[in-house]
Amino acid sequence: MKKLILAAAIAAVTANTATAATVYDDKGLTFKIKGDWQVQLRDNASDSKDTEVEFDDLEIKNSVVYDLGNGLKAFGQLDFGFKDAAEDKQDGDKLEEAYVGLAAHGVKVSVGKQNLAGDEFGIEGAYETALEEDMFDAIATDGDDVIKVEADFDVATVIVSHELEAEGENSENGEATDFFVTAGFDAVTVAAAYQTYTATPGSADIDTWGVSAEFDAGFATFGADYSESEQDGVNVDVSVTNLVAAFKASKTTKIKVGFVNYEEDVAGGDDLDTWYANVTYKFPAQKNVSLFAEVSDTDGEDDTDVLAGMRIKF
Repeated sequence: MKKLILAAAIAAVTANTATAATVYDDKGLTFKIKGDWQVQLRDNASDSKDTEVEFDDLEIKNSVVYDLGNGLKAFGQLDFGFKDAAEDKQDGDKLEEAYVGLAAHGVKVSVGKQNLAGDEFGIEGAYETALEEDMFDAIATDGDDVIKVEADFDVATVIVSHELEAEGENSENGEATDFFVTAGFDAVTVAAAYQTYTATPGSADIDTWGVSAEFDAGFATFGADYSESEQDGVNVDVSVTNLVAAFKASKTTKIKVGFVNYEEDVAGGDDLDTWYANVTYKFPAQKNVSLFAEVSDTDGEDDTDVLAGMRIKF
């Protein structure tokens, strides 16, 4: 699930949060491990599929940070996912991120296998949806040869990334340049993103852009985003629109309702809608342990999608 990045995340230097478990912290070296495990019972909307135990996130994230002095830090990230192994799609783990970098004075530069800047875009709040979260999610959100720069300017955060073409190498999987910017103004957070992507050398470029906004009204948070893709030489625009509202039923319980529209602007193209509603309960003694349930429905599906599960983070 996507969310608007906060400036505080950049100040943290790496993907760590306060919930990460510190394994070692001495002599300028900090090693942390972070986990995200989500298992759910799901009755898929398709009549041809039976109820199953589904694994959404089974991740272990390893983070190393060295303090080099004078405000300069070196960091490395090595993340593994076990979702496909749990669902018998592959043996062993899957390497999801592997990168190193330097950070100083609110600017962070990283190189390696990691998410693109456009991956930060989006406000969609469903646990599962039959449609794309946004058009960046539909085109490309990560790469194996990524150079990324992130900068925090207090009121705004800017991220720029470039996935090298790497033609002829084993890591060749397209070329992309992404921009993402977000800013907060009192109760309003806005964001914009742009990506140009080339799947193979000589193929037509695909340009994607998006804008989003969130408003914290106190009793609830309301958000909307719109993203669109267009391929050079093809007169077809494909777009995704999201609307979502999140309410706190109590200090431990949050309710989200949302709407997703996927549209192909061409005669005979798909125009699909999804609505969803979910509830999340976080245990008061341990906020990183939660129970959740969701119901959703999409045009053209055989039935309603229903799921319930448990998530543990650290």
